[in-house]
Amino acid sequence: MGKHFGELAKIRGLITYKLSPYEQRAYAGAISNGLPNLFRRFRANVFRVAPPFIIGYLVYDWAEREHHRLSRKNPADFENDV
Repeated sequence: MGKHFGELAKIRGLITYKLSPYEQRAYAGAISNGLPNLFRRFRANVFRVAPPFIIGYLVYDWAEREHHRLSRKNPADFENDV
């Protein structure tokens, strides 16, 4: 057979381009373009994502405190025990 994985079939009308991995720049512009884009995307979505997480945490914290309070014994019930 001798065919590589990307060359198993011929498809008419499909145009493919290949670039040598030695010619690619994987991190080109990662700092100059990537970091400002990261901050912009964070600012755009933080008010959409953060409130449900904050509300969820507050509900979880309240439930944990309430469970702890209800699972404790009342010391006043045991004042007359000897």
